[in-house]
Amino acid sequence: MAKLKRLTNQSDDIFQVIVPVSDEELLNREKNYLLMPDNRFATKFRGALFQPVTIRYKEKEFLIQMNTCINPYCYNFGRSQITYDSKGKPKRFKLALSQSKSQNQSRLVCNPDPICSSSSVLGCSNVTVSNWAVAEEIKRLSLINTILPIEPEYEFHKSGCENEYITPFTQKSAFRKCGKSSSNSQKYQCKSCKKITNVLPTTKESTTYHQKRNDILPLFAELITNRTPVNRVIEILDIGAQTYYSKLEWLYRKCLEFQERHEAKLKEKNFKEVWINTDKMIYYLNNVRKTNAGSKYLLEQEEKQFPTQVVISSDNDSRYVFRADVAYDWDITLAEISKHTSAYKDDHLHTFAQRYGHLRFPYAPQPPTEFDKQTHIEYEKERTNFVRRADYIDGLHINSTYTTIAHFWHLKQLLNAKEWRVTTDQDASINSALMRVFAKEVGLTDLHHFIYKIDKSKTLRESLKDFQDSRSAIKNWAINSGLEHKGVFYLAELMLEEQLKTHKFYEEFKKEGRTARKWAQNPIDHPIPFRDTGYATVDCTTDISSCEPIELARMLLKVNNKSTDTFINQIRRRLSILERPLVTSRGDGKSYIYSNFNPKYAQYAITILRTFYNFCMPFKAFGELATPAQRIGIVEKIYSWEDIIYLR
Repeated sequence: MAKLKRLTNQSDDIFQVIVPVSDEELLNREKNYLLMPDNRFATKFRGALFQPVTIRYKEKEFLIQMNTCINPYCYNFGRSQITYDSKGKPKRFKLALSQSKSQNQSRLVCNPDPICSSSSVLGCSNVTVSNWAVAEEIKRLSLINTILPIEPEYEFHKSGCENEYITPFTQKSAFRKCGKSSSNSQKYQCKSCKKITNVLPTTKESTTYHQKRNDILPLFAELITNRTPVNRVIEILDIGAQTYYSKLEWLYRKCLEFQERHEAKLKEKNFKEVWINTDKMIYYLNNVRKTNAGSKYLLEQEEKQFPTQVVISSDNDSRYVFRADVAYDWDITLAEISKHTSAYKDDHLHTFAQRYGHLRFPYAPQPPTEFDKQTHIEYEKERTNFVRRADYIDGLHINSTYTTIAHFWHLKQLLNAKEWRVTTDQDASINSALMRVFAKEVGLTDLHHFIYKIDKSKTLRESLKDFQDSRSAIKNWAINSGLEHKGVFYLAELMLEEQLKTHKFYEEFKKEGRTARKWAQNPIDHPIPFRDTGYATVDCTTDISSCEPIELARMLLKVNNKSTDTFINQIRRRLSILERPLVTSRGDGKSYIYSNFNPKYAQYAITILRTFYNFCMPFKAFGELATPAQRIGIVEKIYSWEDIIYLR
């Protein structure tokens, strides 16, 4: 029988990141820290740029190395760093360092290949990332979406009992059952020492273990997913604020249990072709000061609202939402960062060599050394900003590129697909993360990436006119081409095929006497716009030169952003703490009065809504009313909140 589950914590050893710094290097850092200027120290220990980081997850080992060329048309795309055996010993990539103190914009530049003169190295440049920080972010997303069985330690015998090493799980004949407790847990009595012990109930015996007011749970779930503010939920259910958040965490755990049970089937499915739409949503965190941390009217304080990003990926066809991850680490502490900085000297390293390079504060500022280029005034200012953060809500924002990389990495582990088709908007961080994680698939042309852009300045009236005009244009083209009148989608496919015979998403050019290709940034109009968005453009960043026009036309017709857009709209309309800002009473600005103070609860609420959206919210398409989970093929029925809460 299934055991009761709990959320994971930092002490659980389900995901290991192997420290990429040896003891010898650690001693060298300690010795050179006081003897070198900060820039020379960073240069000496910049080997972490291409050093893979090993992670152990689910009894497997993975190597994380995300610093490479991310241009699919370049010969160096996805390749590792090497030193060429030629004059001067040049390397495949060179590092272009930033001039700023933070060094956040250090870039990787492709060098020409001196050995293979026919290779098309395009001199690409992209921002470096910390492999260690990527591994830590992958670990964080794993922990917050994982539950573990509760494993209590029982004492079934009194001291000195002759059967002290026997348990009812290994030898039931040595015990007798003594009924059940009020929580429906089984009682066992040792036949020798007569000690009575309660064991934890299974999920079948008790679905609401250690939960009071169980009768309010379905209504509680309905209220929080129907845009009811926190205080109104508390008033309606007659509960306290602490009870509200404990119920929210409990429901979050139940949703993870429900997903774990059904998404196991998703991992077993083999997709011939999977269409994924990835997008980001921004909401504003109310950055409040802690109790007794000073007046809110102090001049020296942080911004009151922080833009916080949520990365979302869903299936284009079924609208099943695979993941939704908030780019915020609520478990990290400034004390932990300070301890690590003291040990590993991260304050003198490049960002790509730091463990916490993905965080808003990647290191704790340290007093300048004798040879340090930083002045004491600069240090005091930097230190003040770091220390001031402790007065605000726990945790730190994360560079969304790292969250997106980890997001795609987990998505890759979740799905078994032969061919990948990914649609995004023109977001550089999403595109960069995609090329890093799926470099092998892109290189084998098993993955194609499409950019779908709409004109957000259009009114609904203009969008509707585009929708109507597009139908007329397709029919007129069919008449002029002498085609019989058939379905709009069929005619649009033929029209697009004709356009693609001359339209290219790449361009060819001569380089040292040979032909090379590069991304042309030449989008094409999507022939069938939506009523609410109007005409959109579609571009392809990967090499599709081997695709026939008819094959490419079929792919382009499937490109859209409706799946994630629909879910984001549900978030805005159904979750009070994530709704759009309100206009202030003065009319001179925006109010984020309902925004939450802790992004942990935003992650909880989004996961709860995602479970309800996938398994309980049917929509009609092609004459069929079904939920996203039914359409993707992992369940056969429409579920309810009672099914999720009580694990029916």
